[in-house]
Amino acid sequence: MTTGDMILTEVQSASRGGPAASAARQVPPDCLDQVRKIASGELANNAERIDREAFYPREILQQLGETGAMATHLDRHGRNFAQAIEAMTICGSVCGSTGFMMWCHDVCGLYMEQSGNPALTGLALDKHAWARTLGGTGMSNPMKTFAGIETFLLRARREGRGYRISGTLPWVSHIGPNHYLGAVCAVQDDSGNTSHEVMFLLDCSAPGVTLKHCPMFSAMEGTSTWAVALKDYWLDEDRIIADPVRPFIGRIRASFILLQTGMGLGVTRGSIQSMLDVEGPLGKVNQYLDDRPDDLQAELDQLTGRILQLAQTPFETDTDYLIDVLDVRAQASELALRSAQSALLHQGARGYLMSAAPQRRVRESHFVAIVTPAIKHLRKEIARLMAEKLPA
Repeated sequence: MTTGDMILTEVQSASRGGPAASAARQVPPDCLDQVRKIASGELANNAERIDREAFYPREILQQLGETGAMATHLDRHGRNFAQAIEAMTICGSVCGSTGFMMWCHDVCGLYMEQSGNPALTGLALDKHAWARTLGGTGMSNPMKTFAGIETFLLRARREGRGYRISGTLPWVSHIGPNHYLGAVCAVQDDSGNTSHEVMFLLDCSAPGVTLKHCPMFSAMEGTSTWAVALKDYWLDEDRIIADPVRPFIGRIRASFILLQTGMGLGVTRGSIQSMLDVEGPLGKVNQYLDDRPDDLQAELDQLTGRILQLAQTPFETDTDYLIDVLDVRAQASELALRSAQSALLHQGARGYLMSAAPQRRVRESHFVAIVTPAIKHLRKEIARLMAEKLPA
């Protein structure tokens, strides 16, 4: 059974169960067919522009949103994580930046729905689910802080029914004017002691918010990544996602990480295709290379099967389940790195051209490996959780 067959089987199975879809609008049954059409058409035609010219594909993302591809993982639309991951994989195999931005949008919707805040779960979530409005995630710093790697960069003080927040998040993607993002601030008293943390939906166009350009990346320039600086930003209760945040993070952490696997699967799938593209003219000499396309495809199918199994229960909090989720996320990164490098070696000089997909995927695979949680972060967390399981 191929990766695509496994995905479709899981998608069909998931569509028969899970929470009831929204009565107002449902994800169409041909969602993935529509995604493939967009990916092979307009997205493929703009992949190089997105990578090299910092073109933010807002209209393409909104077209993808109209297919239901970024709504399908939500409870109101059947909690079909398998379909969300496959949609991300399809687009990521053509353009890693777009696959990543789909994940940013997906998890922002996850935050909103799981918040239980009526101001975020009504019309606002409906617009987000179908990408009529766009939002990302500023959770890199909080996730690293919870893991003991960094400290909180946004600090708040209580003021009446809300909070005043200041600080700067240095790298936040899939945002811009009129966008929004999920973020976390540490609440401090007058002595500077932190009492707890609050997660909220940050309005990029609100008073007190400044978006600043980031230094140029080696890839992913079209992801509309900014530094977000806050100065006395007012947070009202209607934009609070979780207060306190730690129980909320514990509940969504596995789903947050599991959705990311679509990025690694996408880069790997695209890399295998680049290898197959030159199998006719170069197969006789490429047979002496390691990591041949059939071998990588077998690994991809096996990893995909594990991910789909985990995708059936994305809000599980059991330690063994979380370790498995962290492990497949790390394996997706490692497989993307190997497959991207192998695709470049298989294509040779033609793959080394600046306009060639293999050299772009090499850079995209590096991003998959370092974006939070990076491989080193994942391994650190796996080691910590394994140590906690050992008898005292």
